[in-house]
Amino acid sequence: MSDAVDFEGELFEWRGPSPFHFIAVPDDEADLIRQVAALASYGWGVIPVSARIGRTTFTTSLFPKDGGYLLPVKDAVRRPERLALGDSVRVRMEVDMTRARRRH
Repeated sequence: MSDAVDFEGELFEWRGPSPFHFIAVPDDEADLIRQVAALASYGWGVIPVSARIGRTTFTTSLFPKDGGYLLPVKDAVRRPERLALGDSVRVRMEVDMTRARRRH
């Protein structure tokens, strides 16, 4: 997967030891990510990505979950973009093979 993918998803919260906010990557886009997962993952199935929401660009790692992937959305992204739980969020995302290669 060398091109960016665009998708939309709902911002939700997962409460664990500390709360985290995520957007589930839709199935079609998750299928594309799976095609490069073995090359891109640097452990535990996490995949480094670069993403943009609104005007905010950031790097993070997708978490594998139930055969799909979750995109973590940091407070540093949520606050300037004024995102609230339940919002439908448009994302542009690309697997960051440069970061993946540094880990191998």
